[in-house]
Amino acid sequence: MRLRPSALLRFYSLCGLLIQAAATKNKVKGSQGQFPLTQNVTVVEGGTANLTCRVDQNDNTSLQWSNPAQQTLYFDDKKALRDNRIELVRASWHELSISVSDVSLSDEGQYTCSLFTMPVKTSKAFLTVLGVPEKPQISGFISPVMEGERMQLTCKTSGSKPAADMRWFKNDKEIKDVKYLKEEDENRRTFTVSSTLDFRVDRSDDGAVLSCRVDHESLNSTPQIAMQVLEIHYTPSVKIISSSSWPEEGQSIVLTCESKGKPLPEPVLWTKDGGELPDPERMVVNGRDLRISFLNKTDNGTYRCEATNPIGQNSTEYVLIVHDVSNTLLPTTVIPSLTTATVTTTVTLTTSTTTSATAISTRGIQGGKSLFNNT
Repeated sequence: MRLRPSALLRFYSLCGLLIQAAATKNKVKGSQGQFPLTQNVTVVEGGTANLTCRVDQNDNTSLQWSNPAQQTLYFDDKKALRDNRIELVRASWHELSISVSDVSLSDEGQYTCSLFTMPVKTSKAFLTVLGVPEKPQISGFISPVMEGERMQLTCKTSGSKPAADMRWFKNDKEIKDVKYLKEEDENRRTFTVSSTLDFRVDRSDDGAVLSCRVDHESLNSTPQIAMQVLEIHYTPSVKIISSSSWPEEGQSIVLTCESKGKPLPEPVLWTKDGGELPDPERMVVNGRDLRISFLNKTDNGTYRCEATNPIGQNSTEYVLIVHDVSNTLLPTTVIPSLTTATVTTTVTLTTSTTTSATAISTRGIQGGKSLFNNT
């Protein structure tokens, strides 16, 4: 059977419509099976955030980025919002990437990437903006501080988001049991953090370094630190050191007065038995040293060293006992002989002025008889 030309034309037109509908259906089905892929982003305030949206398969379907206020930033490669900080990084059928420079805390929120299929597919990316803490400041510091006084120091930093961590150290050793306070700033986005250190100082704290350390994820493992060096004033401590543990007559001795204090005590004062040094010619003071030459028994007594500074004074005593000259025994001498034997004995007698006497006796044996030779 033959078809008329008009009927044949209608047949071909119907076939074309069916083919086109099938193609459109497959295209829509392919697009509907795709979802845009995004990732959350964290950036430091003032930095640059990169937002990327990807689709594995896309048949010429448009991509769009919008901000938390649902304002369109980019539709494919076309910029929609007038903001010089927002720039296009890459636009293709499979990706739409943009950058936001000089990020502020107000930029934080949920950004949306939309794939314009039927229906529209979306993916969310949350932009977190970190607030950088300001350099910490220490208040309440005074210098110098008197030994025994209490010191209260407060360290404070503002602008951190989330709230910064704060710790105290003394010469690189962490101090525990300190007060910690976190307060929300007026912008209701950042925090002010403070920590108070309260302690009583002593002389061992002089020269110690106190540091307040602020740690935060925005600092890239490089903490911010504020430091103060303690200066403690205290009364002198005094100690006498002798150059000899067994001083004897005729020798010399040096007594050194070790005094420590802040301010440094200078000079020291030497006395004997509660009065001035009795023999200035033999007893010479040089700085902190007392040198006594040609010791004798009259030098026995109590020597006192006194150190003074603007904070106070302190003293200590040393009891000097001069000993007699040590006894010296001469060695026994034996003289060999075929017929006689001579023994020499030496006896040393010591008095306060040390005198000696020597007695020598000789015994001889010859031919069976005893002979005595007196000298």
